[in-house]
Amino acid sequence: MDMSEPEFVTRYLEESLNALRALVTDGSAHQALLQFAEEICAAFGSGHKLLVAGNGGSAGDAQHIAGEFLSRLFFDRKPLAALALTTDTSVLTAIGNDYGYENVFERQILGLGSGGDVFLAISTSGKSPNILHALRAARTRGIVTLGFTGHSAGPMVALCDHIFCAPSSKTAVIQQIHIVAAHIICGLVEARLCRET
Repeated sequence: MDMSEPEFVTRYLEESLNALRALVTDGSAHQALLQFAEEICAAFGSGHKLLVAGNGGSAGDAQHIAGEFLSRLFFDRKPLAALALTTDTSVLTAIGNDYGYENVFERQILGLGSGGDVFLAISTSGKSPNILHALRAARTRGIVTLGFTGHSAGPMVALCDHIFCAPSSKTAVIQQIHIVAAHIICGLVEARLCRET
């Protein structure tokens, strides 16, 4: 660290705030969030599901996002069918051992996904091999592909029907923005599909 600890705290908070401010005025990002909500509503409304995957911190985000849909976010309502592909250690290690780590999500997409589902792929770099494999598999199955990534976007852009790019190149800040975006999307979906109970 080439700065004092108080300077680090201040700089990190400023970077986070600057990314949020950039998001507030980014009309294309707002449109992407609305498109994500539209696709997810269409899937849920026709009896399909949301699949979510990512690596590391993004794996935690995938679980967080699935939990918000399946449980609740802003009010009590019916559960919405969402599944994180990051949680079953037996499945992950079996696929990783037998087929390679780059296939841990692809195999689950092929086994669990069906046409009309939505796959939300999370990669802060936009180039995680296992995410790219899963996106390609989803497209062969008629699954709508959504992507959360960072400012640089990467090759996943070409594999996503809709993409949301967090306005930062710092992984930790990108992840913060992804959760903000996920809460917005989930809130929109709740409001459109569910009545408060």
